[in-house]
Formats: sequence, structure tokens, C-alpha cells
Amino acid sequence: MIQLKSIHHIAVICTDYAVSKAFYTQVLGLELQQEIFRAERNSYKADLALNGTYVLELFSFPDVPARLSFPEAAGLRHLAFEVENVETARQELQQQGVDVQEIRVDEHTGKRFCFFSDPDGLPLELYER
Repeated sequence: MIQLKSIHHIAVICTDYAVSKAFYTQVLGLELQQEIFRAERNSYKADLALNGTYVLELFSFPDVPARLSFPEAAGLRHLAFEVENVETARQELQQQGVDVQEIRVDEHTGKRFCFFSDPDGLPLELYER
């Protein structure tokens, strides 16, 4: 059996690079570590970090097909971010114009969480520590 060490990164393909880059850096606060334009693909790639740790690759490609999010489809369900206080984080997102669902409680852990979406409708979650 292979021995995995950790999750290295998550890759997200967006339809509007500038909008998604602003969302992930200015709204969610991820740090831009590196940005590359790949002329042969007419594509950008940004490496984004959370608290100094590389976690997310943001890609743009011309004419990408839409991916189903609702109703839920097979594949990656959502990307979750841990926060100290889900209510405070939810309010901060709402103040920046992000539509955030109501806070719910995980029936197994008792922790609070809520969902929102990135500019392309990718489901994202805030999960209380």
C-alpha cells in the first residue's frame, strides 16, 4: 500500500481568472506565491498559500465547460476551510458581498459549518475548529 504523507494541493479551474484570483486572495485571504502565464495554452496558473503553506492552484483555460454543482454530481463535493468562529467568518464574507448559506451544526461532531460558492459556483465550506 502506498504511504501518503499529506494532501499537497487542490487545483481549481476558473472561467474568469481575474475575478477568481481576486476572490481567493482578497476575499478569502490566500496569498499569491507565484503566477505564471502559459502563452502556448493561453492560460494562467497561480499558486496560492494559506498561512504560508502552498495549498491551491488556480488555473484558467479558454472555453472551459461548466461543471455541475447543484444538484450534487459525482466528483469532488466541496472544499472546506477551517475557521475559529464560523459566525464571524460568515459575517465577514457577507460584508464582502458573498452569498453564504445559514449556519448548520454537524450532527456527529457538534461543530458549526456553512456553505458558500466561489465565482464559478464551486461549493466551499467554512467549518468551525
